[in-house]
Amino acid sequence: MERTENKVERQEKPVGNGRTATRFDLILDTVGRLLRRGAIGNLERMVSKMHPADVAKMLHHLNSAQEKRTVFELIKPDSGKAKVLSEMDEADIGDVLQDAPAADIAMLIKDLPDDDQAYVLTTLPEERSQEVLKLMKPEDSAEVKDLLRYEPKTAGAIMTTDFFSLPADTKAEEAIRRLQRATDTRNVFYVYVTDKDDKLVGVLSLRQLLLVPPEKTLGSMVKPDVISVTTDTDQEEVAKLVARYNLLAIPVVDKENRLVGIITVDDVVDIIHDAATEDMMKMSGTQIEEEEEIMHSSVFQAVRLRVPWLLTNLIGSMVSGSILWFFRYTIEEVVALVTFIPVIAAMGGNVGLQSSTMIIRGLATGRIELSDVKRVFAREVLIGFLIGLLCGAVTLAVAATMHINLHLGLVVGVAMVCALVMSTSMATIMPVILKSYGVDPAVAAGPFVTTANDITGITIYLSLATAYLSYLK
Repeated sequence: MERTENKVERQEKPVGNGRTATRFDLILDTVGRLLRRGAIGNLERMVSKMHPADVAKMLHHLNSAQEKRTVFELIKPDSGKAKVLSEMDEADIGDVLQDAPAADIAMLIKDLPDDDQAYVLTTLPEERSQEVLKLMKPEDSAEVKDLLRYEPKTAGAIMTTDFFSLPADTKAEEAIRRLQRATDTRNVFYVYVTDKDDKLVGVLSLRQLLLVPPEKTLGSMVKPDVISVTTDTDQEEVAKLVARYNLLAIPVVDKENRLVGIITVDDVVDIIHDAATEDMMKMSGTQIEEEEEIMHSSVFQAVRLRVPWLLTNLIGSMVSGSILWFFRYTIEEVVALVTFIPVIAAMGGNVGLQSSTMIIRGLATGRIELSDVKRVFAREVLIGFLIGLLCGAVTLAVAATMHINLHLGLVVGVAMVCALVMSTSMATIMPVILKSYGVDPAVAAGPFVTTANDITGITIYLSLATAYLSYLK
């Protein structure tokens, strides 16, 4: 699958808001004007010259499903339509295939790789996808059905069964001859070596194959430590392995170590993009299951998805308000304390969010493991302490100068140090705890960390002020 957004070069043409328009901006603007004028012939010629990935991206940004269907129907030939489909987002596929007969869909996707066929079918309603499967060739539908039976977001669900494998006793010269005849195999990045039971025993690069004596067998050339994944491996773990070992493809095996498919690097790019988007949504407190929801969900759906997380902030803010009410007599005695309440709360939240973001990124990329907790925790607490000293010194000086009260400056400065140390501590440990319990740690970086740090920061500050109230009057 190649559902990745191509980088588009910039052209020096200013647009209305003063920024420089990209090539894609110009394309989208042109398509919109041609649609409004009904210049179908010009639009067809334009679409025919575009890369499938660019067409898919352009369709995603059109205003209505009708416009998407109009442009999609202009793509010629059907093989071009199929390539565009494989690049499109799920919601967009649903829009362009909404009224298409099952027979047309079956004909449209027949030349796509099996993993792309499975992807398109997963975007359709269950009954409709089954109808399409019945109209496909038995050998093609069997492979697609095998992929559809795996759990979503696992190696089995995203792999392709289109790979090149040979028995271990095959000689190098014979392997090269077979490779030259394998015109139907699209993904020949490596030669996968199997035993008589189709169990994976090794992997060879094409370069290795070309540099050995012709009579040497493949089995004698491979190393026993094969990097592979099982069909139930989480797709994000697959992406980590491909990135760690710089692979172009990774083999997928079943429980008996039989080779059943491969996952190519272009699929891994999609996984990384989706994972990053999902984590950013959770970190911002917006629990949206798919990126397409941003563009396609109704206002009421967006409200429904966001309100539960915002309620966390609301409750936290009410708790903070209760703390202020609890310390109201301290504030009444020294009104100057109010000046630094938002400073303490904001700094604690911001520093905590920075720490949690670094930890979550490390956990997601595999650079931080659970065994690293003590070292990472100590490092982040030290960072929080040093930042607290710096910010505390600044706030001490400001408080002492503004209110001509050195004791108030000391309270503010010490509270700042304590609040930032507490903030980095919580922000570091919370994602790790969630990770150890199998919960996605990205949820810890949004409302939870920010709200918790607001509460602890204000509590520390006003508690210190109450303890030293006699020196502040």
